[in-house]
Amino acid sequence: MHRPDLILDEQGVLAGARFVPSPNADARPEGETPSLVVVHGISLPPREFGSDAVERLFTNRIDPAAHPYFGQLAGLAVSSHFFVRRSGEIVQFVPCALRAWHAGVSVWRGRERCNDFSVGVELEGADDVAYLESQYLQIARVVDALRHRYPIADVVGHEHIAPGRKSDPGPAFDWLHFRAHLDSRA
Repeated sequence: MHRPDLILDEQGVLAGARFVPSPNADARPEGETPSLVVVHGISLPPREFGSDAVERLFTNRIDPAAHPYFGQLAGLAVSSHFFVRRSGEIVQFVPCALRAWHAGVSVWRGRERCNDFSVGVELEGADDVAYLESQYLQIARVVDALRHRYPIADVVGHEHIAPGRKSDPGPAFDWLHFRAHLDSRA
């Protein structure tokens, strides 16, 4: 069996990622381990990249007055396990042993509450803006590390577990390109 180049410790903290703890997490249900990876796309404000607004959102520090769009985010308690910036930097907010609040109302293969059994990976992007090669490389590395630690059976988009409610990572995410990177790591 090959060894991934990124390693998760026993709590699911990724070596080499910048860790910014989010209060928006809790314990997984008894006996539950991650078996699903959910890929998301996010940018705040929408289609603007490079700010610290996503980190602020996931740590309950977003200023609703800082941008007109942010007013609708006031009081929202959300998080993700990982955030892959357009630069390729990986930021981790929640250890994988815990449940992050990223999926919302969701179902995969007949199972509801995907947060219970998934790991959320946010990509800095938008549904209609091409994701960057650095992001495809990094998300493949993250999923490889997750597969080495957990019984990951599927990698899907938010759009797949919440159809009609969510559209990310959207048509700009090239699933074939991503899977080619992932397959090359097996």
